[in-house]
Amino acid sequence: MKTVTVVGLGYVGLPLACLCAEKGHKVYGFDVDKSKVDSVNKNESPIEDEHVGNRLKNVKIYATTNPEDCIPNSDIVIVCVPTPVDRNNSPDLTAVMNAALTVSKFIRQGALLVVESTIYPGTIEEVVLPILQKEKFNAQKNDLLVAHCPERIDPGNRKWTIEMLPRVVGGVTKEAAKAAAEFYRGILNAEVLELSSVKAAEATKIMENTFRDINIAFVNEMAQSFDKAGIDIIEVVKGASTKPFAFMPHYPGSGVGGHCIAQDPYYMIERGRQLGFNHEFLKLARKINNNMPHYTVELLENELKKLKKSVKGAKVGVLGLAYKGNVDDTRESPSFEVINILKTKGADVFVFDSHVKAGSNVKDLDELLNKSDYIVLVTDHKEFKQMDLEKLKKHKILVVIDGRNCLDKEKIKSMGILYHGIGRS
Repeated sequence: MKTVTVVGLGYVGLPLACLCAEKGHKVYGFDVDKSKVDSVNKNESPIEDEHVGNRLKNVKIYATTNPEDCIPNSDIVIVCVPTPVDRNNSPDLTAVMNAALTVSKFIRQGALLVVESTIYPGTIEEVVLPILQKEKFNAQKNDLLVAHCPERIDPGNRKWTIEMLPRVVGGVTKEAAKAAAEFYRGILNAEVLELSSVKAAEATKIMENTFRDINIAFVNEMAQSFDKAGIDIIEVVKGASTKPFAFMPHYPGSGVGGHCIAQDPYYMIERGRQLGFNHEFLKLARKINNNMPHYTVELLENELKKLKKSVKGAKVGVLGLAYKGNVDDTRESPSFEVINILKTKGADVFVFDSHVKAGSNVKDLDELLNKSDYIVLVTDHKEFKQMDLEKLKKHKILVVIDGRNCLDKEKIKSMGILYHGIGRS
């Protein structure tokens, strides 16, 4: 068994660390956030993920904020730090560069360094390797084995847990790719595909998430068009899904969030620009999806016009702050844009998310309903999907905007409440 250090104990690194420990490896977790380190050392998960929380109770991870405690002793170091975009939607590789710099100072010769963070094609060779070379490592000569295995994880997904997802690896050398593949095959119950280059591995994750962004943009645009035609987009997607080939269902919503889909296309857009290529299609998809919070508020405005009301001064309850259902991850969540637009238009906004209590300004759902006249659902938490809809009538809610198309449209309308989803009315 190996000694493994996972750099970054977030939504990607912590599940990986748990899996490595379950497979018998001695596992260190390195993170600059002391609160995360303290939680992990108490076998408590710093992220809301029931599956990870349960696994952490049964394994030992030695978490630390000091790289000297772990990296020099490790056979394998895996970098799982965030790669966001800045305010101008340009890739921010600061965390990856800092991680590479720290690792380079302490990693021993012959060790395996794997970067799991999502990066654009060319990052390993053009950004990471020069940092390593300053510490006299020459990855081309295998004195340090350097590979990329793009993370694949879906927080909250109980079926496709980390060990069940196939992975791809690419190395700076064939030896590095082989070493990384052997390691992942030892911890996964899924296929590990070796690609011919580290660039190909870097491009794989970008393609996966850009594919999703483009298809979500497509269905968001169709939803807006079908809405004007009086067609329910959900019924149409269900119908199209009966075709056994060449169609993959995607669903519209009030916006795209999360650390991957909302950001990864920008990595390829920027890389294309550096190479002299203009990704018009990717830019258009981003434009459409970024507009969905505005469209969601427009739906509310249209319903209010039927009541001869205005958003200005309206008491609006927003359900959800997380970017997806049943997690506490708020990264790039469209909820914040919806809330900002409502406030800019003069609405009095009440917010509740049972998974993100710190961002809520009411104590529970009942208080939100009691204070609100209109509801905008942005996150499909099970608590919202399964709520007693009679409460809407009890609290005299007049309009429901269903930004995830997850509520019972007919029941809400039968109570005399105006309902509008994304592509369904």
